[in-house]
Amino acid sequence: MDAPLRLADHDLAALVPDWIDWAEAAKRLGVSVGKVRTLIREHHLAAAVPNPGEKGAGQRIPADFIVDGEPVKGLSGLLTVLHDGGYDDRECIAWLYLDADLPGRPIDALKENRGSEAKRRAQAMAF
Repeated sequence: MDAPLRLADHDLAALVPDWIDWAEAAKRLGVSVGKVRTLIREHHLAAAVPNPGEKGAGQRIPADFIVDGEPVKGLSGLLTVLHDGGYDDRECIAWLYLDADLPGRPIDALKENRGSEAKRRAQAMAF
């Protein structure tokens, strides 16, 4: 029997439909690229290399993470919970785009202002 895929082993390029680079994220947020770096470091956003085997590939941010010029509501708290549980950005992104027994994916719950259930499941998973 095959072991289930670890979050880190999921193909992010296949899970996430649209990626943006840090410059585009900065433009959408109305901030500098340096501020985007800070937002990632402080877990307001998450970034990963979608195709690690791709030569010269850099970190990108799922486009869904920015809505109406702001990080999607509830994303920061959810990322903090997952990071506190030992998950890295790549694993956080995979979890957000997988169906985690919610009605839909956690990223959809956040975008539809139903983030409390996603956060509760993240807390249970992280501890």
